[in-house]
Amino acid sequence: MLMMRARALGEKNAEEALSYEAEDSVEFSLAPPLAFYGRDEAGLRAWFDTWDGPIGGEVRDAKLTVGGDVAFWSGLMRMTGTKTDGTEVDLWFRQTLGLVKRDGKWIVAHQHASVPFAMDGSGRALLDLQP
Repeated sequence: MLMMRARALGEKNAEEALSYEAEDSVEFSLAPPLAFYGRDEAGLRAWFDTWDGPIGGEVRDAKLTVGGDVAFWSGLMRMTGTKTDGTEVDLWFRQTLGLVKRDGKWIVAHQHASVPFAMDGSGRALLDLQP
């Protein structure tokens, strides 16, 4: 399920990507707002429209822990590609997914993505870190 979801995101297929998420999911993403509740197909499509071509990626240090009908996945994610304005993206970030099993199917109920920030008082996001 996680691999199919990743493929759908990379191919910018909002409908398929969201089919792996709970209708009552909670998302703490890199972009505002601080929290989003539920599925946002229009918002995901709008974000996909800011990319020229597919969105690339890489995963490092992935770990999946499963217990009954609840699981969580964590890892370091790399997002690569070209934005429609020509900007080249190459960003590493942290991601944690909370999974639940409903009707025999694993789905994402919670997702959290983040980047570290400078602890020097500037509050600057550290977008150039690599594993």
